[in-house]
Amino acid sequence: MVQSPSQPITLEEFLKLPETKPASEYIDGQIVQKPMPQGKHSTIQTEFSTTVHVILKPRQIARAFSELRCTFGGRSIVPDVSVFVWRRIPRDQNGEVANIFSIAPDWTIEILSPEQSQTKATKNILHCLNHGTQMGWLIDPAEQTIFVYLPKQQPEVFDEPEQLLLVPPFAKALNLRVGNVFDWLLD
Repeated sequence: MVQSPSQPITLEEFLKLPETKPASEYIDGQIVQKPMPQGKHSTIQTEFSTTVHVILKPRQIARAFSELRCTFGGRSIVPDVSVFVWRRIPRDQNGEVANIFSIAPDWTIEILSPEQSQTKATKNILHCLNHGTQMGWLIDPAEQTIFVYLPKQQPEVFDEPEQLLLVPPFAKALNLRVGNVFDWLLD
């Protein structure tokens, strides 16, 4: 849902507004509310984040964040999952994870909900890639397909259960196949 304020709003003004549920994003001067996640979306989001945390987090390689606001390049977006390499995770003065992330994630994952625009999700992935993100995934549960986006390359399509998914170099230990991702919907 696009909200058009009576007068144009700046990114700084947007960031001062109260958070909404589901989250709203600031894209090209407009406030766009994300759709409410449904069962398949939520399942894949949770299982993916858990997989990253089990395999990559203990070795301090990377960490996954669900629904984390990332503000950079004139936009404020909330990817379904943002993965940050350990050394790039913003920290506060106490060394704890910061509340504000003003950088692009290293890996951005969008999971389509039935009423969500694939175009909007793709534009967010491309925005991330244009600002330093190493890889983007667009997961379509209805089609059991994963589109993998790399900077300045044509997207690749993964829709066969045995296909090994491309992951950023830092995440090679994940060893995920298409079937692994969509099997999470059966467990």
